[in-house]
Amino acid sequence: MGRKLLTEHVNVEGIETFEVYRKHGGYRAVEKALKTMTPDEVVDEVKKSGLRGRGGAGFPTGLKWSFLAKPEGVPRYLVCNADESEPGTFKDRYLMSKLPHLLIEGMIAGSYALGARTSYIYIRGELLYVLRILEKAIAEAYAAGFLGENILGSGYSLDLHVHPGAGAYICGEETALLESLEGKRGNPRNKPPFPAVQGLYARPTVVNNVESIATVVPILNLGGDEYAKIGVGKSTGTKLFSACGHLNKPGIYELELGVPVEEFIYSDEYCGGIWKGRELKAVVAGGSSVPILPKELILKTAAGENRLMTYESLSDGGFVTGTMLGSGGFVAMDETTCIVKNTWNFSRFYHHESCGQCSPCREGTGWMEKVLHRLEHGHGSMHDIDLVVSVAKQIEGNTICPLGEAAAWPVAAAVRHFRDEFEWHVKHPHEATRPGAVYQGAGVLA
Repeated sequence: MGRKLLTEHVNVEGIETFEVYRKHGGYRAVEKALKTMTPDEVVDEVKKSGLRGRGGAGFPTGLKWSFLAKPEGVPRYLVCNADESEPGTFKDRYLMSKLPHLLIEGMIAGSYALGARTSYIYIRGELLYVLRILEKAIAEAYAAGFLGENILGSGYSLDLHVHPGAGAYICGEETALLESLEGKRGNPRNKPPFPAVQGLYARPTVVNNVESIATVVPILNLGGDEYAKIGVGKSTGTKLFSACGHLNKPGIYELELGVPVEEFIYSDEYCGGIWKGRELKAVVAGGSSVPILPKELILKTAAGENRLMTYESLSDGGFVTGTMLGSGGFVAMDETTCIVKNTWNFSRFYHHESCGQCSPCREGTGWMEKVLHRLEHGHGSMHDIDLVVSVAKQIEGNTICPLGEAAAWPVAAAVRHFRDEFEWHVKHPHEATRPGAVYQGAGVLA
């Protein structure tokens, strides 16, 4: 397998404790930053690394940090978005439960770079077992002098807190997260102002996800220029992928960006192929919010080139023939998968999780769920297929936050690439609703 920067020591016994983590090189990045670097130099190293946000959007992390407003006498905050709840994505909880001190070290280095004296980890409410692990690790870091007053005699002080949410997917959106952290209903805010200017408590704030912050540690240890040599083009470094679905070896994989998708799916080093000897039908490459692609377009681009596990390669062709790397939630579907049922199931999730603040999202997600329910359960019409695409288009671009797009893109892509399967559900409702029946081109697999 390729180089491991985040998970190299994940299987070391006791690595979740300060003592063992320290013995394996833990907190060297903090020592380097606090003893030999200025905050601006830390930001510059992250810029040089080319690190892009690992939560879904892929925005350059160092550039985001450089946008932070720094008015005199005003506190600033670094907030870790650990509200991981995208269907198909489970890498961040793995990282926090196995390597809690890696995240804490990243939080200290990042907070120092941003001039934050108080920082927060906002964790999904259902992950209370992970919260307990983090709280224990934070207590160890305080006891060892890496948190609190005058860390390592540097004059820099930091308090770090873990705050559980209440299980709302919408709080993964950064401004809804900040609202929740302030004790309010988790509704997204209008932007501008952006969090970098008015974030938590109306103060300058940076919000990054777990993997992005943890990756600051190997960047500082290696140096930004060395880190940038790993990967391909603008997709630098390594990335965690949550591989699930119909795979022989589902799990968490750390890849050097640039591995071919075909190798990731079929190589024994990674996912080991499709289970039970079946054929691959489709893949959702970056969590449930990104466009689904059929086998022929996930393995090769429309131009016939090998599709790579990079931001650029997965998006090649736009949404017509491409998708997004997103959050790294890689869901493989075999030939027995009903695309209509899967799309309806995703729509149920987004309808349930919409905060209801924007009419297009509040009403549109409900309409998509209802129309897809009709199609899946044998009482839809040909008009319904066009109707659900029309509703998706009316949601897209018309909401305060990206949940509208997250709900619309999978539906539009499913119809774009699998329209014949939707039409089969309309033309053959009795077959389509028969238990175990799945559309297979010209026939049915029972």
